Amino acid sequence: MKLPELNIGDLKASVPIIQGGMGIGVSLHGLASAVANEGGIGIISGVQIGFREPDFIKNTLAANIRALKKEIRLAKEKCKRGILGVNLMVAVNNYKEYVRTSVEEGIDLIISGAGLPLELPELVKGSTVKIAPIVSSSKAASVICKLWDKRYAKAPDMVIVEGPKAGGHLGFSKDEIISSEPCTLEKIVLEVKKELTIYEEKYHKHIPIVAAGGIFDGKDIARFLNLGASGVQMATRFVATYECDASEAFKLAYVKADKEDIHIVKSPVGMPGRALANPFVKNAENNPSKVKCLYNCLKPCNPATTPYCISQALINAREGNTDMGLIFCGSNAYKINEIVSVKDLMKELVAEAEANFNQ
Repeated sequence: MKLPELNIGDLKASVPIIQGGMGIGVSLHGLASAVANEGGIGIISGVQIGFREPDFIKNTLAANIRALKKEIRLAKEKCKRGILGVNLMVAVNNYKEYVRTSVEEGIDLIISGAGLPLELPELVKGSTVKIAPIVSSSKAASVICKLWDKRYAKAPDMVIVEGPKAGGHLGFSKDEIISSEPCTLEKIVLEVKKELTIYEEKYHKHIPIVAAGGIFDGKDIARFLNLGASGVQMATRFVATYECDASEAFKLAYVKADKEDIHIVKSPVGMPGRALANPFVKNAENNPSKVKCLYNCLKPCNPATTPYCISQALINAREGNTDMGLIFCGSNAYKINEIVSVKDLMKELVAEAEANFNQ
């Protein structure tokens, strides 16, 4: 059966797949525009996006703002149709400036997690930009919706529900991640869906729920659509594509990975994360060293106690120095065995999803 469109207000994606934002520099204009051109929603990660700017270390904020503008403009030039968004972490310093810049550049959608984006409605006020929080529980969805309703008379345009099998930083404790049941994401999706019913009725609008975390193939997509989700978000699967903005070495690290290579690591921001085990990760766990903060990027990061600079670790990996970098990945990264085009990947995902979709 043909897959439904993903409708976010007046935005209509013909394929209900959002490509997840991946920093630093893994999902920029190249990947985002390619996904959008195939009918999905392409997402640029705003995390330390100015890492290639010449003044990045000396003037990090200015470099990031400049690069964010460039990437949005380049994506819009390459994407003649489709929907483009940015993923902006609440935990980054100068979050408001990145949101305002994205709005000024005419982005379609802002997705925000790594904290509760409680002020986001005010920051996009007067624009047509759609806003979508990322949550890991119905409690988080409830807090956001209640505050937005009371303070701004606004409900989310979409909610992304991220489960414990996602890549990168996770909104769960290490014990919850290790002991999580296979149905954990399904359970949270249904709980959040119930929570949002109140605000759909009050604001007379549909609030699409998008499932994220560990979704790998068309069968996974169909399972969540059959459950009542409006779409899915996938990040890991898009790394091993020609259009992904990371280095070839970064992509090949996914292709070569075995299941045993995927570990839960401790991030400098105090949250658990999922990444590929490599010499860098093993050394960070066993031989933590003093860190000199060059970027002042994340609010929760304390250079006096952190085992490594997460920005530099992510940049190293993205640029191809995979032995000395942090390679975030989802729980199913080991299933990837080749690099393909975004067009072929989307075609494969849609065909398999349609074969298993029964609503």
